[in-house]
Amino acid sequence: MSQEQPVRPQDMDKPIRFGDIFDVSGGLGSKTIKPQDAAMMQSAETQALGQTQKGGAAAVMESAAARNEQACFVGHYDVTKEGAERGVSVRQNNVPGAHIVKEEVAEQCSAFCEFQVVDAYVQPMAVSGPAVVGVRQSVITVGDALEATIHTAGNKPVSQSDAAAIQAAEIRATGNNNLTAGGVGAAAQSAASFNAGLSREEDKVKLSDVLTGATERLPADKAVTREDAEGVTSAELRNNPNLRTRPGGVSASMAAAARLNESVA
Repeated sequence: MSQEQPVRPQDMDKPIRFGDIFDVSGGLGSKTIKPQDAAMMQSAETQALGQTQKGGAAAVMESAAARNEQACFVGHYDVTKEGAERGVSVRQNNVPGAHIVKEEVAEQCSAFCEFQVVDAYVQPMAVSGPAVVGVRQSVITVGDALEATIHTAGNKPVSQSDAAAIQAAEIRATGNNNLTAGGVGAAAQSAASFNAGLSREEDKVKLSDVLTGATERLPADKAVTREDAEGVTSAELRNNPNLRTRPGGVSASMAAAARLNESVA
């Protein structure tokens, strides 16, 4: 008697790919997420950060890979060609009061390898010990949060959802529903409209182009609150056809700033 083939779950008619859960472009977006890809990201997170991050890239990849394996799209020891050759990368940079974490996956390995950011976020830096007794850590303003986005997603082209988030952040900072002419919100909208008519990624205006010097370009600024972060996240979601925020984008930076401000309040 021949062995029966496993039956795929009814809701899995195609495998989960990197582009289904991460904001990536190029060939990586069409690659199926495989168990060993997730395992490598888990190892990289643990090595760089001391532990696997709750809700981080490794956790999301593990869930997707498990479903792909259960649906018989991949085997347990499968790994993408790019991952097998160059693997993944988790990098951590420090800025005042926070750590900026970037998690990347190799995209292509013909003549050379490129890495694409699959997740990026800001972690508050712990402040404790006798050396800081009596010292109050500075709060993070909206302008600071916008500029932090340069480190986490600055090389990404400005989209309409990015522009909406930046505009919402400016409104929160100034308390004025009217955007400043020539300000960061207006520049973001102009960039998004310009990018919509282009096909080549290298020709598009990047987030770093519109967010550099954001603090100085805001007519007023304020410490980020949870309400500010929620408002910016809502604006970004409403203007994204996939109803998701950009990893390491404006709303992610605002949320991290709000958490940091609450921790030092």
